[in-house]
Amino acid sequence: MSTFSIGETDFLLDDQPYQVISGTLHYFRIHPEHWADRIRTAKAMGLNTIETYVAWNAHEPVKGEWDATGWNDLGRFLDLIADEGLHAIVRPGPYICAEWHNGGLPVWLTSTPGIGIRRSEPQFVAAVSEYLRRVYEIVAPRQIDRGGNVVLVQIENEYGAYGSDKEYLRELVRVTKDAGITVPLTTVDQPMPWMLEAGSLPELHLTGSFGSRSEERLATLREHQPTGPLMCSEFWDGWFDWWGSIHHTTDPAASAHDLDVLLAAGASVNIYMVHGGTNFGTTNGANDKGRFDPIVTSYDYDAPIDECGHPTAKFHAFRDVIAKYTAVPELVPTPRPSAPAFEVALTGEGEWMPASTASAVTDDPSTFEDLGHLGALVRYDVELPAFEGRAALVFGEVRDLAWVHVDGAPVGRLSRTLHERALSIPSGARLTVLVEDQGRVNYADRLGEAKGLIGEVTLNGEPLTGWSATAIDLASAVGVGEGATGRALLRGSFSLDAPVDLFLDTSSWGKGFAFVNGFFLGRYWNNVPQNTLYVPAPATRAGANEIVVLELEHAVAAVARFVAAPSLGQLEE
Repeated sequence: MSTFSIGETDFLLDDQPYQVISGTLHYFRIHPEHWADRIRTAKAMGLNTIETYVAWNAHEPVKGEWDATGWNDLGRFLDLIADEGLHAIVRPGPYICAEWHNGGLPVWLTSTPGIGIRRSEPQFVAAVSEYLRRVYEIVAPRQIDRGGNVVLVQIENEYGAYGSDKEYLRELVRVTKDAGITVPLTTVDQPMPWMLEAGSLPELHLTGSFGSRSEERLATLREHQPTGPLMCSEFWDGWFDWWGSIHHTTDPAASAHDLDVLLAAGASVNIYMVHGGTNFGTTNGANDKGRFDPIVTSYDYDAPIDECGHPTAKFHAFRDVIAKYTAVPELVPTPRPSAPAFEVALTGEGEWMPASTASAVTDDPSTFEDLGHLGALVRYDVELPAFEGRAALVFGEVRDLAWVHVDGAPVGRLSRTLHERALSIPSGARLTVLVEDQGRVNYADRLGEAKGLIGEVTLNGEPLTGWSATAIDLASAVGVGEGATGRALLRGSFSLDAPVDLFLDTSSWGKGFAFVNGFFLGRYWNNVPQNTLYVPAPATRAGANEIVVLELEHAVAAVARFVAAPSLGQLEE
């Protein structure tokens, strides 16, 4: 058995000073068959530790239905880290941010009437306590003092940016210790005095999150953590992308310099991210600071290990820096090979629109939460009163993108990002609105907000009532039916000699979702920056493969193009 503790100036591994050089991998963003490879590649950069968040809403999307298997097998992930001789850091939240939908909190939790998010409100504390106990059932026996490899556990996450409820933090600590967690407990906040003061407790070890000006930020951190090791537990080496923006990158030499400053100061570090992975399916989050910005499908993050698991220039720059402070493995992964490039014809007939199957009718439209729907699409229907010419249709709010139809004919689109909520419609018998949840906000006070058509709807100033709502299961929608260019369900088949990573070019399509062999790759959109979707090799197979595309707007070409390399968008000039 080994020990890991906090000394006067350092972390202590078996009572000897130890510098943690860690990197973040999110098991829930990586195909399980790739976990071992990504861990091994991270080790080759010189890391001695791997850190991960735990995404509560991945483990328990439906209340009471806990899952720790397959993609959610945290225990297996930690064991694979141990197999490589690496330590592990676990950050269970419950809130994780991470550009992950709803910041990791389950929708059933945040939509509970009267609940107080991230504070000592009884409903929230009870649910979080049960969640943490389940996580710690996995983590506790894998702690370093029990023969495992877990050396640190974090309490909450950047809490000082959100709240200052010390009783809430104390309750999380109590539950953590009662569940048998004996390794040191940490918190993390940006190195701003008010955040550091609000987000921790005296008995917790403060760490910082930043990506530049390392010396200055370490000094601020030291003012609030006068003893023990300094640690940047989120060293931001890149950044995330959102629809309608550029592909964000950072200069490898500049990032390596800041890493060098950290390590030279004797600080420990966790590189966020060492490998970002992918927001497969509809798991992307969103930010809203006056403008709603949903995160793209790729979570490449301009990390040292790219989205498909290969080293970048930043990998080599970081490895050279780490080699100044510790031994690094001699074996270096090879660069990314070109992927197969080929085209697949897609076929379909007729426009795709899910049928209305709703029976309940309400005055105002039901939200996704009212329907208990965790998917991305809901169809709304209402009978229109008679009127001459055109009428002004006004929604309380659209969350997040709505396609409006009268008697089946499209009449317009409303975007939350553009603050659109009204349009003029022609007369007709029936109004149909297809709404997409583009990603749940993962930061600040909009956590847990409802999705769909929000509030009252008026037509020429008068309430429009009598709404029905149909939740759409995407997996079922792509399993049957046909489509054509326009809003369409398109299919194609292709053959491979063996499973292989692919890059699907989406630039000739409008907006929608793509699947390979039933594996949900994620969202695509011609709204920049992302131009390709990553297809992990385990989603493919030797022999016949199928691609299905659910196009919500208009595909310029009914063809799927697979290209040799990813294209994540234009860089900032």
